[in-house]
Amino acid sequence: MKRIFSGIKPTGHLTLGNYLGAVRQWVEVDQHQADALFSVVDLHALTVEHDPGRVRRLSRQAATLLLAAGLDPERCTLFVQSHVDEHARLSYLMECVATDGEMRRMIQYKEKSVRARDAGEGVRLSLLTYPALMAADILAYDTDEVPVGEDQTQHVELARDLAVRFNQRYEPVFTVPKATNPKVAARVMDLQDPTSKMGKSHENGSGIVYLLDDEATTRRKIMRAVTDSAQEVVYDRAASPGVTNLLDVLAASTGGDPEVLAGAYTSYGALKKDTADAVVELLRPLRERHAEIAADPAYVDGVLRRGAERARGMARPVVDRAYRAIGLLPPVAEPAEAVDAVEAVVPVG
Repeated sequence: MKRIFSGIKPTGHLTLGNYLGAVRQWVEVDQHQADALFSVVDLHALTVEHDPGRVRRLSRQAATLLLAAGLDPERCTLFVQSHVDEHARLSYLMECVATDGEMRRMIQYKEKSVRARDAGEGVRLSLLTYPALMAADILAYDTDEVPVGEDQTQHVELARDLAVRFNQRYEPVFTVPKATNPKVAARVMDLQDPTSKMGKSHENGSGIVYLLDDEATTRRKIMRAVTDSAQEVVYDRAASPGVTNLLDVLAASTGGDPEVLAGAYTSYGALKKDTADAVVELLRPLRERHAEIAADPAYVDGVLRRGAERARGMARPVVDRAYRAIGLLPPVAEPAEAVDAVEAVVPVG
């Protein structure tokens, strides 16, 4: 059975884009067809300015939403990244295999470092090196496939390069993974800026449908979506990005074909109304289930604890092999006779 790994950062409230572009495929396809691991990758949230309490809250909320969406802890492994030390252990080894040039070529580093400087903030070293941590996330589990959006494909390609380089330079330790992209709605765009991805941490949330928005808010955001000046419903990403984004969302929510759906509409208003109706119906059961699970924090804690234990059991042998292969001295085990002597003098009862 192939193994897949994918993660989601708790840098903001999860969005419709996260659900249609990734989470729904995890739920409907990946957890049934693979040995699947899904992680709330909280260490990645530390690469930019953040509020510690908010990161903790969003990490729990993300885990709860993934369960509400339908991830089944009996079928897949759901855990928080920082609960498994092997991610950080392997990340440093990946930094020792990667080059400075590879890190600086990453598109997200270029974009986020510019935004940080424009905001008068320092650029954290972890923002530069976090692709090494992402590679560690993937390689620690002998991952075969990584379902990601198009914007993350570059990072998976780096993980492939690092795996091959390590295997050739030292010894064959890592499975070389490949990226897989969802076929439908792989990239949902911002409703107010349809040339930009619908991101979790955008300063202006008016173009973002959050999974926990109430129905009235969801409808209002979609009905106010930016369209195009041509007043013609066509599926053309270059000429009509706003309308095309609405058609993508409607198609992904109803199982239709966006190009076919375009021919059924003669006005933007009707398209927006049907898209709003479809999204509300799509998200209603998820929101209801989220409320039920959030009311039982002990259940979420148990899922995350068992998930971390399972993930640790998979990752530790791989990371230990990598440590030996790169030249690190294994820990010296305590002699068995010394352990026996200690146990002999421990009082009973």
